[in-house]
Amino acid sequence: MVRIVVLFAVLISGCSSSDTKNTDDPGNTPDSPYIVILGIAQDAGYPQAGCYQTHCMRAWKNPSLRRYATSIALVDPSSRKKWLFEATPDIKDQLFLLQGHAPDSVYELAGIFLTHAHIGHYTGLMHFGREVMGASAVPVYAMPRMSEYLKNNGPWGQLVELGNIELIGLGDSLELDLAGQLKVMPFTVPHRDEYSETVGYRITCRNKNLVFIPDIDKWYKWQHDINHVIRTSDHALLDATFFDVNELPGRDMREIPHPFVRESMMVFDPLPFDERSKVHFIHFNHSNPLLIEGSNAQATVREAGFNLARQGELLHF
Repeated sequence: MVRIVVLFAVLISGCSSSDTKNTDDPGNTPDSPYIVILGIAQDAGYPQAGCYQTHCMRAWKNPSLRRYATSIALVDPSSRKKWLFEATPDIKDQLFLLQGHAPDSVYELAGIFLTHAHIGHYTGLMHFGREVMGASAVPVYAMPRMSEYLKNNGPWGQLVELGNIELIGLGDSLELDLAGQLKVMPFTVPHRDEYSETVGYRITCRNKNLVFIPDIDKWYKWQHDINHVIRTSDHALLDATFFDVNELPGRDMREIPHPFVRESMMVFDPLPFDERSKVHFIHFNHSNPLLIEGSNAQATVREAGFNLARQGELLHF
């Protein structure tokens, strides 16, 4: 039975882990829980379908530059369990990437945590259905509106009816115990909530924690002070969909509100450099110059003391 407690401040807890390395863990996998970044792009991935402009063509021509939609995995060697955060359209490739760190023969996929009902964050669930994996009772953690949307709309409702997935309800700022003292807490954020609410997550272990907010409208619309959230975190994976307001000529950016990276850096400016280094920008739109290695945009962000999430990167607790 999952124990639930109310919380949203600084989360402090110990995390139990084995003192000896599991010999059948692959490679140099650490004994304590860690995060694998499985994707860094906006919902449509990079390059994006139908985009044949210069910034996309470089990735069409060079597959090594392609990036999956934003997703992370939590791996716990002690309990031999792993959890996905987001079920993206790129999930089959991301499961393969995760297999290299936490193979199915050793680690149980103990759940999938969803943030909201935009296409890059839940549509990968289709791969658990009868046409693909034919999975059995994979726990899918979702907020109330998200759960109702999945149950009442096809083809997602069929996954529930056939028992491919099992929906487990979440509540705003209600913390879940996962394994040992490894904890996860969802919290609502303002976003375009056409079909569901939107949440970020705080993952806590061994007196450390990581915040994951891939989508939010604007920092000033949130009831929490993002700088306080960063200060009380060890890693913060934060929405960086667009670099600035000029990124999509001809589009009204008010229709797709996100905190521009230039905007975020101004908001985070009061933070000292050691606090800024906790920030890992993520969820880059195909048009975002932060996807281009060596770009002026990348230099601007790094010189200001912030980090850019990298696909395949590990973050340790």
